[in-house]
Amino acid sequence: MTPFPERGSIYVLSDATAETAERVLRAALIQFREARPDVRIFSLLRKDEQIEDAVRQAAVANALVIYTIVNHEQRELLEARAQVFQLQTVDLIGTLMRSLSGYLGTTPAGRPGLPELNQAYFDRIEAVEFAVKHDDGQAVGGLARADIVLVGLSRTSKTPLSTYLAQKGLKVANVPIVLGLPLPHELEDIDQSRVFGLTINVGALIRIRRARLKALNMPTDTEYARRDHVVRELQYAREIFDAHAQWPVIDVSEKAIEETAAIVLRIREGRLRQAALDGLAPLAADGGSEE
Repeated sequence: MTPFPERGSIYVLSDATAETAERVLRAALIQFREARPDVRIFSLLRKDEQIEDAVRQAAVANALVIYTIVNHEQRELLEARAQVFQLQTVDLIGTLMRSLSGYLGTTPAGRPGLPELNQAYFDRIEAVEFAVKHDDGQAVGGLARADIVLVGLSRTSKTPLSTYLAQKGLKVANVPIVLGLPLPHELEDIDQSRVFGLTINVGALIRIRRARLKALNMPTDTEYARRDHVVRELQYAREIFDAHAQWPVIDVSEKAIEETAAIVLRIREGRLRQAALDGLAPLAADGGSEE
């Protein structure tokens, strides 16, 4: 079997929000650490022409197509068009619905799912807007309202991690470390248990930065990606982290966004539980034993 190209393309097509398909894909990609495919999301594909257009775009990129479309006729349309372009497809929901239909003895409604407009949905929308507004050191006056603040050098996954956590309804801000410049004083004034440092090894950071420069059609030998400069930046970041021992520092070198997010959430949840216990302790001391 021919190995999947390291920089291949995966197109996710859905007649709803595409959240389910994207989550399944991201979870699966964790098992392929060396692969860094370009992932594109096409959501709310309700018309035949929208599906055909998305498949044509996938054909241009020779992409793997993963889809969740509940309408039987539109699934057949997608498969037929993909076959014309010789595209590989993965139907995440059709097989399951056929099995459920046979087991339950009934036919599916065929209505695309939309996000339930409950408070959690609106919280996610607000959190995403917060992450965008507080990205890369913007609007530092709002750091006190953040559930999580990420601090790290350029290209240490601050923005994608912020976006991923925001999808879970958390207000996330991120602040860049810039060689020779102090961090904003507003960062020192907030609850330090909400702050997380992000670091990376030298080789990985150079590789990521050079890829970024290449994508921007810029020379890859600029100071931004030179080893001596990157080493100085990492040392400066380490000095900042050492001065803030209460900040957990996560090495993102070989981690997918989901893995880093899981670590952040695990630490945050542990701290919240400990804070709750600490908050109850004085009550027990004041009130005496209940035994």
